[in-house]
Amino acid sequence: MARELLTARLEHKECISEVAQCYHFGFVLDELESFPFAAGQFVSGVALDANGKLQTRAYSLASAANGNKFELCVNRVEEGFFSNYLANLPDLPIGGTIQIHGPHGHFILHEPITDSILVATGTGIAPMRGFVQSLFPEGGPDRSNGKQIWLVYGTRHESDIYYREEFEALAARVPNFHYLPTLSRAEASWTGLRGYVQEHVARIIEERAARLGQTLPVPPLEPNAELNFDTYAYICGLNEMVSSVRERLSAFGWHKKQIVFERYD
Repeated sequence: MARELLTARLEHKECISEVAQCYHFGFVLDELESFPFAAGQFVSGVALDANGKLQTRAYSLASAANGNKFELCVNRVEEGFFSNYLANLPDLPIGGTIQIHGPHGHFILHEPITDSILVATGTGIAPMRGFVQSLFPEGGPDRSNGKQIWLVYGTRHESDIYYREEFEALAARVPNFHYLPTLSRAEASWTGLRGYVQEHVARIIEERAARLGQTLPVPPLEPNAELNFDTYAYICGLNEMVSSVRERLSAFGWHKKQIVFERYD
């Protein structure tokens, strides 16, 4: 069965990292009054390439639901048809349109909201931005229920920290949101965290356990025990990073269903 295609009009385009060639896009679906989706889901763009071949590319939504609008965060890939199609002004000017279908996917926050560790690298930040917006909507009710929310974002260089000012401002305003960018190839002038995300995720878990008087590793669940966790990890990025974080969490005795992940390679 053919998927229903929607026409998305480009309203805003911004290069948020010249070095990484990362772009932020804002689209409007004029034919719809609203475009409901769960934070963390994705849409698929559809377009014909120069050879007349239909190309489809899935992109995580980089925002929470907002009327008939949605946002994307896309790294331009040298040989990638769709990323160049989106980024090139002649191909897609402001006011230009693309075809999409969706929303799709099951990478969403579990209810009720628990303490949560959001872990991302690169454009894996896109669904995390959606999660954060849905939990702490600007001008709306706080949906975090006072739970501790950590966002651990890893990249190589300071120039590649996407949406940094936005997350820093939220962390300064909301006491239960903790923003932890970490660099693996930091310059000497960098005063923030260094190293890989899994190292900082481990520290969060150890400090949380000590604060709550919990022992690590977590004792295994009894057979047929109810799966009722007090914390979750949500991970998005390349397979190597996702696997490393999952291994570290498993070593703490975490159940596999506490570890929600999405890989994009």
